[in-house]
Amino acid sequence: MIPIGGDPLSGFAAALDQVAAQNRRRQLRPSRIAGPFLIQQDGTRLLNFGGNDYLGVVADALTDSGVAARSELPSGATASALVCGWTPQHERLATAIAQAEGSEAAVVFPSGYAACCGAVATLCRAGDLILSDELNHASLIDGCRSSRAQRMVYPHRDASFVRALLSQKRSQFEQVWIVTDGVFSMDGDAAPLPELVAIAQQYQATLLIDEAHGTGVLGERGSGLCEALGLQEKIPIRIGTLSKAVGHQGGFVTGPRTVIDYLIQFCRTLIYSTALAPVTAAGACEVIEQMGGWGDRRSHLASLARYTRERLQRESWFSPSDVAALSELESGIPIVPLVVGSDERAVQLSRRLAERGFYVPAIRPPTVPEGTARLRLSLSAVHQTEHVDSLIEAITHCSS
Repeated sequence: MIPIGGDPLSGFAAALDQVAAQNRRRQLRPSRIAGPFLIQQDGTRLLNFGGNDYLGVVADALTDSGVAARSELPSGATASALVCGWTPQHERLATAIAQAEGSEAAVVFPSGYAACCGAVATLCRAGDLILSDELNHASLIDGCRSSRAQRMVYPHRDASFVRALLSQKRSQFEQVWIVTDGVFSMDGDAAPLPELVAIAQQYQATLLIDEAHGTGVLGERGSGLCEALGLQEKIPIRIGTLSKAVGHQGGFVTGPRTVIDYLIQFCRTLIYSTALAPVTAAGACEVIEQMGGWGDRRSHLASLARYTRERLQRESWFSPSDVAALSELESGIPIVPLVVGSDERAVQLSRRLAERGFYVPAIRPPTVPEGTARLRLSLSAVHQTEHVDSLIEAITHCSS
């Protein structure tokens, strides 16, 4: 407790000292996209393996005519979507998303975080039960905490645990929601959707999936993990983002028209936020409308991810059993974690790589569990095998 007359900010300073002592103090560092696969920090150009521009959209502006047309649009929406912030650009974007996802309707949020947190908090009501994967993104976790439903966390990707919980508790709740990331952002693995779908059908539960890292990357037309597994009709409510493979900003929820209308009426992160800028909505719409035809980019990206894992296995970062544990689909996910254990080692290795011209961020708790600090390699369709080769040579040198 702070004594009477003491400094009311002293607790903040103590917390900052603590995270600094743990090698966990974060910093905002100005960064600039300096080319198709380059980032510039502190005046130095680095080969970028840290961003989520999976399809190379940010590094590869679509067309000069498209850029010119967007430059004529307002830079801000000026109000909530429910006041006057929902423009023709938002309407076109929502329609394009619904068509791409094979859904009745969609609604656009100002961020992926707002979409996840708001959808979970709004749809999961008092009297319901939420079963949430322990490694879900913070936006889903915060949505669970904000809802009035009871919450239980299950071990990562453990469908058997979910089944056992429902066999004991299903009758106690009006509705049950199984909430999970589709692709997990720090591990690059995928939720066991076929098993979860079967469990949901058996116990009359509803799956709610965040496709943030699957949108654009997985599926024949880039709609995500559900499309790749042929499960879109079985998982009708899906959340996505416009800030990763789509290369812009914002988030969305797609699903039955009744669900989307319910969110429009009651979702606080939609109602009480200024809408996405019209210029951003227009740019994201261009990508969504064309993304289905970018199979060559997805194919290259998946091949590059498999090549990266095979190279790292040869350097003993992964064991053969680690690689064998991944499905064919998972091996092509462009998120490759290199778990080093200690926070200090992760930060040190990231710094050494930067000195050799590579940006690979160190990921530490609480973003990942204690003792699993790591480097997170994020691949893009603009990367080539020679970029991966040079990176892995640098990793081998810097970790020796």
